[in-house]
Formats: sequence, structure tokens, C-alpha cells
Amino acid sequence: MSLSFINTIIFDLDDTLLDREQAIEKLFLVLLEKFYKNVKHTNKNEMLRRFKEYDKKNYGINDKTRVLEPFFNEFPTKRIVSQYAMQDFWNTNLPLCFAVDETIIDFLNSLKEQYQLAIITNGSTERQYAKIFNTNLNNYFEQVFISEEVGFTKPDRRIFEVALNKLNIQPEYVLFIGDDLEKDIKGCQNANIKGIWFNPLSLENHTDIKPYAEIKSLNELLNYLS
Repeated sequence: MSLSFINTIIFDLDDTLLDREQAIEKLFLVLLEKFYKNVKHTNKNEMLRRFKEYDKKNYGINDKTRVLEPFFNEFPTKRIVSQYAMQDFWNTNLPLCFAVDETIIDFLNSLKEQYQLAIITNGSTERQYAKIFNTNLNNYFEQVFISEEVGFTKPDRRIFEVALNKLNIQPEYVLFIGDDLEKDIKGCQNANIKGIWFNPLSLENHTDIKPYAEIKSLNELLNYLS
């Protein structure tokens, strides 16, 4: 499958360009330091497991008190934490927990020489921009489209159509790369964009969604573009 006609590549952000699970584990350590420094909860592994469960349950929801409030109820701190403090903690600290692998930087440098690059991501405008700027990803992408800012959320085709209009490109010349079959692949296909499923964990596809291709590492994308 040659994609020599492609001139624009759009990426999802979380769990595609950035390792969100790794960032959540780092955020948990910050949480322990800030709120549990003198609190004796000995089973840190159980706390981390539950923290990840609350995060996964509320993934994609901007109100992160829905993660932290039940967590603090289950593992009480010595002081009451307000909802404002919870949201502020998440907004301030999560973006700082992300890092970009050097291989991703090399990969983006090679793409940037030949392609117009952009990001479409769901989430809070404040947090998503903070992640992008704190990891210097802004140096590689001409446009960033965030659901809260645009007003539409993947898989709504309209967020993809907004991107196409702003990038001044027709869908047949675009590739979208994302890890979520429903939001990313089905979403971009709704806007007639070819979607490549980024599947590093080799998950089985139990849906009727058929991606244009499947890759287990971003560098595999180069095989289709060359």
C-alpha cells in the first residue's frame, strides 16, 4: 500500500504521541508526596491500582474531581481537599508528568521535512496545550485542534472537518494516526480520512471498524509512506 500522494499527517495526542499511562503513574507519585506525606497508607500498590481505575473510568471527562474525590474518600488524607484544589492539582501537575521519547522526536523530525503535521485531540484546552508545550511538541506541528476549543469531540466528524478546512487540504491527501478505534479511526473515516490504528499492545479488534492499516510502532508508518 503506497501512500505517496499523502501530504498531511494528523496525530492523536494521548497514548499515540504521549504515553499517558506512564504520566498517570508519575502523577500518582506527586499525589503521594503532596497529600499523603505523613499519612500511613502502606499498600501503595493498591492505591495506584485504584487511582488508575478511577482515572480510566473518567477518561475524557474534564472534571477531574470525579477521579480524585472518590479516591480521597477511599484513602483519606489528614485534611479536607476542596474540589477547586483537586482540579488545580490535576491541571497543574499532569502536563508536567509527560515526556517524549527521543525516538518520537527523530520520527517527527523526519516527517516534518516532507509533510504538513497536525494534532487532533479530545480534552481540556488548558491541559492539552500544556502537555504539548511542556514536551516541546509544538515545534513539530503546524496546527493543534482540541475538542474543548473547537466545540466538537472525536469521533464527531466535524472536528476533523474543522481541521481539514484550517489546513486547507482535501481528505484524500490526509492520514490520521490514533490508538482508539472508535474515537480516532471511526471518527476520521466519518470525514473520509484514512485512519491508521496505532496498536502497540497488539490488542484484538472486536469491532466492525476496519482501519486502513495497523501499526505497532510509529516508525512502521514510514513503511507505508516511503
